[in-house]
Amino acid sequence: MNEAAMGKAVRDSGVKREEVFVTSKIWYPDYGYESTLLCVDDSLEKIGLEYIDLYLIHSPETGKKSRLDTWRALIEQRNRGKLRTIGVSNFNVKHIEEIREAGLELPAVNQMEIHPYCQNRPIVEYCKKNGIVLQAYCPLIRGQFDNPLFVELADKYNKTIAQVLVRWSLQHGFSPLPKSSRAHRIKENADVHDFEISDEDIARLDALDKGDDGALEWNPIHVD
Repeated sequence: MNEAAMGKAVRDSGVKREEVFVTSKIWYPDYGYESTLLCVDDSLEKIGLEYIDLYLIHSPETGKKSRLDTWRALIEQRNRGKLRTIGVSNFNVKHIEEIREAGLELPAVNQMEIHPYCQNRPIVEYCKKNGIVLQAYCPLIRGQFDNPLFVELADKYNKTIAQVLVRWSLQHGFSPLPKSSRAHRIKENADVHDFEISDEDIARLDALDKGDDGALEWNPIHVD
């Protein structure tokens, strides 16, 4: 992971800490109560900051007991002030319901693959109903922009295809995570607040959903 580099960039930027939102994750080899406590401390040491804004369980792999023990440890570290917000990634309804049934607070965030080709509608509806923020990764479909509808809408709204896809995500209430290493692309992807996609065009984009077949990689929401 790039925690050390990220922390150095934040410290060297000159930007006030409270103006930067730092996210990290625990990966499944480190799941478990004690190991999660240690992992959070290790993340803080690598990043070199006093707290992490959002800390996620990367996926539901390794089974129910491990997931719950990991979640309890994140709650503990949050209560100690080391984490501001805690959440999960790639969790399906059953994985979050396990947390509820254990009498624990629900995640604040569920980060998962969401874009017009892979909309994960059942878990999206569940999260919205339960006040869980949906962070959408791969919102730009890794540059698979060859769909004629994307081209048509980009021309119609005088925006790039990437901007149309980010706007689609925002209008569905998601928090999209477009990735780029180029400064002008990062700025461009954020310039999406001066237009709105019509309801008709949103419906046309929604109709592109392919379910699991639209996922860009193996979808861990289906693990037991």
